[in-house]
Amino acid sequence: MTSLLRLCVYVMFALLAFAANSVLCRLALNDGLIDSAQFTTWRLLSGAVTLVFLCACQSVKLQRNDLKATWREGSWLSAVALFVYALGFSYAYVTLETGTGALILFGAVQLTLVVLAVRAGQQLVGLEWLGLAIAFAGFVYLVLPTLSSPSLLGFVLMTLAGMAWGLYTWRGKISAKPLFATTSNFVRTIPMLLVALVVVYLNSEQAPSAQLEGIILAVTSGAMMSGLGYAIWYAVLPYLSASIAAVLQLLVPIIATIGGVVFANESITLHLIIATLSVLGGVLLVIIARKRTSKNA
Repeated sequence: MTSLLRLCVYVMFALLAFAANSVLCRLALNDGLIDSAQFTTWRLLSGAVTLVFLCACQSVKLQRNDLKATWREGSWLSAVALFVYALGFSYAYVTLETGTGALILFGAVQLTLVVLAVRAGQQLVGLEWLGLAIAFAGFVYLVLPTLSSPSLLGFVLMTLAGMAWGLYTWRGKISAKPLFATTSNFVRTIPMLLVALVVVYLNSEQAPSAQLEGIILAVTSGAMMSGLGYAIWYAVLPYLSASIAAVLQLLVPIIATIGGVVFANESITLHLIIATLSVLGGVLLVIIARKRTSKNA
């Protein structure tokens, strides 16, 4: 397999993994196979185990100092952002369809990254402001009071999840070892997961239960689509420009929508198509304008 072909295969797997997270979560929650808190717990736990294994494969002879260095690559702020993303993601998909949730998530991620870039001192040109306005208009249109609009609570939760993932992605840029940082952050979410489960259990009239199929879907989402998917994505990022990587991620909501139709018997509405074109088109304008600005700098 040539290097270019291998790169294309890895990129496609990573994008499919991102979209599959939405489909797996929707299938598990929509069919009542597991509750949101337990889905999040199994997902992050299995992701942490997978990432620890991948780190061990990179450093076969892990010494005590290596473990400390791996732990220090992460941070509690990044872990909190990861936890908020995963929990908001799971609870949002109780009411959102697959494609709608993925659109809100990745739209919020890209817009959050733009806001963080501006906060860091980057100046926006006219085309970027136009793109932001179009994307924001798409979000507004998505939640207009029509029969095909998502629930307001689901929209808010998924937006918060996207903002958290955007912050997590932004902070990941400062890490020299993204895989080890991701592993450390996943492991740091474990105490947060335990607290969340206790809170859910104390506020439930009956003990939370999960079917085996729901646990399998959650573990698949965590181990393969999150752990392995993130690892592969980080591996290919050095070979992609920032603009290409951003554009490729805009394919995820489209792939997720198709997955929702095929696996969850969901329908594609004109309302969703218009909102998708507006949000993704606006973000694409921002990316194009940013690339032009960097070339002229």
